Amino acid sequence: MSDTGTGTEAGARPADATAGPSLLPAPGSGPEGPRSPGGSPETENGEAPRLGAFLARAAAGTAVLTVLAAVLGLVRDQAIARYFGASDASDAFLIAWTVPEMAATLLIEDGMALLLVPAFSLALTRRASGDTEGGADPVRELVAATLPRLFLLLSGGAALLIAGAPWVVGVLAPGLADPRLAVDCTRLTAVTVLTFGITGYFSAALRAHGSFLPPAGVYAAYNLGIIGMTLALHAAWGVRAAAAGVAVGSALMILTQLPMLLRLVPLARPRLPRFGRRAARSAPLLGIAVLAPVVVFVVSRQSQVLVERFLASTLPAGAISHLNYAQKVAQMPMVLSLMICTVTFPVVAQAMAAGEHEKARRRVERDLGLAGMVVLLGTAVVLGHAPQIVEVLFQRGAFDAADTASTAQVMRVYALGLLGHCLVGALSRPFFSSGRPTWFPAFAMGTGLLVTMGAGYALTYRFGVDGIATANAIGISSTALLLLMGLGTRVVPIRARDVALSLGRLAGASLAAGAAGWACAPLVPDPVLSLAAGCLLVPAVFFLTGLALRSPEVLSLLALIRRRFLDGR
Repeated sequence: MSDTGTGTEAGARPADATAGPSLLPAPGSGPEGPRSPGGSPETENGEAPRLGAFLARAAAGTAVLTVLAAVLGLVRDQAIARYFGASDASDAFLIAWTVPEMAATLLIEDGMALLLVPAFSLALTRRASGDTEGGADPVRELVAATLPRLFLLLSGGAALLIAGAPWVVGVLAPGLADPRLAVDCTRLTAVTVLTFGITGYFSAALRAHGSFLPPAGVYAAYNLGIIGMTLALHAAWGVRAAAAGVAVGSALMILTQLPMLLRLVPLARPRLPRFGRRAARSAPLLGIAVLAPVVVFVVSRQSQVLVERFLASTLPAGAISHLNYAQKVAQMPMVLSLMICTVTFPVVAQAMAAGEHEKARRRVERDLGLAGMVVLLGTAVVLGHAPQIVEVLFQRGAFDAADTASTAQVMRVYALGLLGHCLVGALSRPFFSSGRPTWFPAFAMGTGLLVTMGAGYALTYRFGVDGIATANAIGISSTALLLLMGLGTRVVPIRARDVALSLGRLAGASLAAGAAGWACAPLVPDPVLSLAAGCLLVPAVFFLTGLALRSPEVLSLLALIRRRFLDGR
């Protein structure tokens, strides 16, 4: 699928604009597309069919690249598990990996996207409406006002992290007997503060312009860098090879997006960063009042991982590794479900910028239902077949049967919080789509973090890693509930009760399907055959139960499949 040339941008364009047209419908179009003089939607030539077709193609392309990145991520984890198992070396790498994990959340996934997609959407809206100052392109002005400053800020942050690596490791994992290996790995991964920031900036700019494939491909490039360095240098460098691979992979992420960025986004000539009034006018959505709530929210969200590793560092060696392997696999359904919201976030942002709150409401409610269905189906598979999944993926080399049993148990506990993780990712986007300062997401995330900390301290001593995973599920679910209740009264007037009821029906179907898989999985001794059978059984039970519970998402999906089948005939 090509992600260029799918649509046109309405309105006048400055003569010096070098970017290609925005691929999203023009801001200001109604939710059903342009209306006829009589007020009825023009369904044949309106924007809704074109928008739906574009979003479907973008979601399909994003899904393919997301699955590819997930597969490569599993290969990456398999390589680390094969060569280093669940040991002091793998724990040291994972402590150092905390830095790029937090940087990815802050600079690629949540923070940068929540700030810059609305900013670029507003600039595109101004360009389309002819609202320019002195004939200047608003997109070019936004880039000139923000990218140089971001580069200087991130470069300083990376340098400080390299210098302060021993202190960082001491804070993250005070229970390590010998922190030197973790310090070395942390210094190697510190470059991601800069490279992930540039990657996130490019991703937000491209998504606002309607180009989704290059941003979706960055994690495939990232994982290839880690895999290549690990395979090539593990014998000579040990686990430091994987840390060096993080640095190499993060540079590949930038190169993956650079050609399309140069094609679509008008980059200004290099010049010194501006900090005065002109810069503020060029980037009205990036002031400290908007920036601070986003940063606090994202840091609080990623601090869930910091709390887990802090607590796990006091447990026997391998505890951090068991948590990591379980979490990486269990969260795959969440990653797949959130690609829906990633593709539609620019649509919501442009609707909010144009004042079309009803369009935004329908989009958000639809996204919550679809994302919930995907993540809960994945949750059922994890609950039913966790031991088989872990055995097939990891049990080889230094990763033995005991590691499989421990990881599978943790994975099932993590699965109970997957819906909460999905909802936090989906609900946070509308909060920040208007560009107005809002502290409620940070408050909700901070509350969930406090719940995680309290539950973690209460449960870890008695239940070990299972207690840490339980605390994670309780904390993130608390945050999701607060965000769901607060969104309708503060930003987008969603029908929270209807959304909760719909998700409750899907959750019931997920529990029934997971129980069926759990009961039937041991009947097939071979783990590969058992998992293959589960991939048929669990979805069948999920959709049949959803149909019996009258889940709107399941009914809509089955109706769509029926229409496609009849059309094909």
